[in-house]
Amino acid sequence: MSASSDQAGGQREAVPRAVQTVLDALEKLRFGAIQLTVHEGKLVQVDITERHRYPN
Repeated sequence: MSASSDQAGGQREAVPRAVQTVLDALEKLRFGAIQLTVHEGKLVQVDITERHRYPN
């Protein structure tokens, strides 16, 4: 397989994987934040900050 074929296939797989990562985080996260980092119009990083709340 050529390098251009690998890159094209990787880009097609990256979008559903990125969306699934965000959906999984939303399902698991009760309190917190999800930060998406975009470079040149492409999602490159997902940061998940989880907060744990304890009753007084």
